[in-house]
Order: sequence, then structure tokens, then C-alpha cells
Amino acid sequence: MNSKKYIVIGDIHGCAKSLEALLEKIKPYSDRPHIFIGDYIDRGPDSKGVVDRVLEFARNHHCVFLRGNHESMLMEAIETGNRTFWLINGGMETLESYDSEMPDDIPADHLRFFLETKLWLNTLEYLFIHAGLDPQRPVNEQLSDPDIEHTALWERSHVHRPVVWEKTVVFGHTPVPKPLIEERKIAIDTGCVFQGGAYGTLTALLLPEKTAISQINLD
Repeated sequence: MNSKKYIVIGDIHGCAKSLEALLEKIKPYSDRPHIFIGDYIDRGPDSKGVVDRVLEFARNHHCVFLRGNHESMLMEAIETGNRTFWLINGGMETLESYDSEMPDDIPADHLRFFLETKLWLNTLEYLFIHAGLDPQRPVNEQLSDPDIEHTALWERSHVHRPVVWEKTVVFGHTPVPKPLIEERKIAIDTGCVFQGGAYGTLTALLLPEKTAISQINLD
């Protein structure tokens, strides 16, 4: 991707109304690639509505959809038949939104959407990834690791530690009270689904401006 201007959308977690309001706020930037950082589903009330909306949105916008650990848990539940881990981490709410008791009953176009999500997007200036990377190793070195999928979906050790990365890594996964914008490190999961307390907003980030656009949870 050659564009140097992006808009990145944080973890949505089934908050369809909040997503709709945020998409309205970022309309002035519709010419930019929209990078969704993953975790479209689970915990919130309307995972089906979120996936319906992003699929519709992608018809008229340049979108890159990254995979979150929650999409990975769903796909693993379908592949192995072991649903327990996914269900206790928000899968029950997802199935309810589909009016289903089995993940296999999720519509084919939604399952295809989950399968086609990318683990990361690597550009000259940024790496966009759901969870993050080892803070003490160069970015490009890690992308060829055998265990990169697990790292990309689950890593948290970098969030509050110094990093040695050669480019800025933009990630979600770990909720922060407000966007964490530091040298070579930007966290944009502001815990939309966790209403009350320090969290409860859905964030989009403009790059290279490093300007956050936030939407309070409406779900």
C-alpha cells in the first residue's frame, strides 16, 4: 500500500451503534484507506450487525481488515469443535446476535470475511497489527517467526515497555483509557465494549497526524 495517509479503527466488539456513529464522524476522510484493527465480534450486543456494516462499508471504501484474537477463537471453535474457550470469552453474545446455537450456522459470507482477514499490514512507515510484537526485537525480524500468528493476536508485553522497533506499530487488543501515542508505538483499543470507568469509547486514528476521533459507546 503506497498511501501515506490512513485512518485506523480500533476494537469494535459487537458495538454496532457505536461503529455507525464513528463512521459518520470520519466521513471527511473517506478517501483514505480504512484499516480495521480486528475484534469485530464477541462481548457486545450485535456482532452480526457489525459484520454486516463493515461488509457494506467495504463496497464503497478502501478497507483492510485485520484479524483479532476473537475472530481466531471463533474459527478455531469451528475447526476443532471445542467451543468452550470462545464461548466464555464473548462467543455467547455473538451467537445470540446471529440467533444461533452453533458457530457453524453463521452466514457463509461472514465466515468468509473472518477467514480472509489479514494478520498484519506492513508499510514503509507503520506496521498495523491486532495485538503487537515483542518490544525488544526489530519488527521485520519478527514477521518471519514461526510463532508470529500467536504473537500478532495475543501479545501484550510491549504496551507499557520501551520498544526497539524500527517503525511505528499501531495496535489494539489491550484496552487503554485513551489512545496511547508514543514514539514507535500507538495503542487504539479504548475499550468500547467496557462501559463505565476508564473505558467505553470507540477510537479512530488519523495518520500521519496522530489525531484521534472518538465515539462514546451507544450500545
